[in-house]
Amino acid sequence: MNKTDVIDTTSGKMQGYKEEDLVIFKGIPYAEPPIGELRFSPPVPKKRWEGVLEAAKYGAAAYQGYSRLEDFVGKTQPESEDCLNLNIWTPNIDNKKRPVMFWIHGGSFITGAGIDPIYDGSALARRGDVVVVTINYRLGVLGYSYIPGVTVNAGQFDQALALKWVHDNIERFGGDPDKVTIFGESAGAYSVIALAAMPIAKGLFRRIIAQSAPAIDPKVNKKPTKKVMRKLGVDSGDINALRKISPEKIISAQNEFLEEDPLNSLAFRPLIDGETLPIHPLEAFQNGDLKNIDFMIGTTLEEAKLFTALSPELSKMTNDDDKFIMAFIGRLGVDSSKGKTILDTYKRARKGKYSTDNKEIINALFTDYIFRISTIRLLEAQSKHQTNTYNYLFTWPSPALKGILGACHAIELPFVFNTLTDPSFKVFMGEDPELEAISHKMMDAWISFAHSGNPNHTDIPNWPNYDVEKRSTMMINKEFKVEEKFQDEERAAWDGIFF
Repeated sequence: MNKTDVIDTTSGKMQGYKEEDLVIFKGIPYAEPPIGELRFSPPVPKKRWEGVLEAAKYGAAAYQGYSRLEDFVGKTQPESEDCLNLNIWTPNIDNKKRPVMFWIHGGSFITGAGIDPIYDGSALARRGDVVVVTINYRLGVLGYSYIPGVTVNAGQFDQALALKWVHDNIERFGGDPDKVTIFGESAGAYSVIALAAMPIAKGLFRRIIAQSAPAIDPKVNKKPTKKVMRKLGVDSGDINALRKISPEKIISAQNEFLEEDPLNSLAFRPLIDGETLPIHPLEAFQNGDLKNIDFMIGTTLEEAKLFTALSPELSKMTNDDDKFIMAFIGRLGVDSSKGKTILDTYKRARKGKYSTDNKEIINALFTDYIFRISTIRLLEAQSKHQTNTYNYLFTWPSPALKGILGACHAIELPFVFNTLTDPSFKVFMGEDPELEAISHKMMDAWISFAHSGNPNHTDIPNWPNYDVEKRSTMMINKEFKVEEKFQDEERAAWDGIFF
């Protein structure tokens, strides 16, 4: 292994390694281990270490809760409470001041890690002359417990501290601290949008790319933390007792709670507490608080199919079973009259264009309610203040499981990082040789945005900025093409419903 020159950072000296034309640093601790008295507390910056840190291996991931995806792609290992570390890929350690792409992984705030091979930053750094950073942050109960006046949004503070470390040190790695793009998918997209409204992260980034961001629930909810504490035999609010329980037992109780109801899946998440996260991020966008932030956001065409493809309930549903769909809409908090209007609109608008099979209708409703409509509202808000606002829709369908996944949630990830051959995702990709071209065009759009705030490049059609008149969306597949007012009837059906 060819070692790099020693770099002196605010945390101490370190040495990475060279791999072909890149310089890589892994497992850099940006905070003290959040254990003992620091568990559930905001992270503490890493104290300066003695000697030279060998930054050649990934650090541990955060403790992981169970997710059904684990059955497909395996469990991230190793895991530990001592997980607050980051990784850097750079073309060179010089003074060139390249754009920085700071990645926050998804996983419903209970799984995932910046050490996942699918997020290897090599291809992006090499292709785009950018510095790529991936991070780990606390998850689940350990990162997102809420006890008023005691702990809230610890995982978000982890992300912000990692951003601060990058701001203070990335110039030493050939990056520009004033040209940072934060990007993430699913819970990672939720995170970058939440960070935009958090005072602690102000001034630490210039651009946002949000991939498949779930709708942000504005309610501050103490129940999930209380219920897990009850399962552990701990009095509500007794943080000291909770700090003495092993992380394995905490995760076990968390898993038990999450399995009780599918709607618990995002129970542990950033919360709008009025202080650390003062207002709903949508309100911050609407107010123009983020007018200086370039913004790109999008979804996949069939997000929901990752979650519903193997649903036993859906497999039993017939085309005559509107009651099932109405019950589903009701569970989303929509009254029956409005729900009937939405259902009728989808059936009418999709006729002759898409399948009107009830299973497809419910997938479309789920996709729009959880992902697409809230995405559009963020676009509407930001486009009034910032012309560099762009929308995309990823439409390439996975051939996996005989095609039932379609263009599902997370399917775009290996295209963004050009990790199409990663073993854990290979089953979703198939053997199509044209996928490499999709990945290159997509990477170049993300890279161009990181450089300039505009995703346009010579290998795709002109990508217009988003506005409420044309609602231009770049459709990403083997052919890149722009559509205006895509599924506009369905979009309008949700008017007046708050997410």
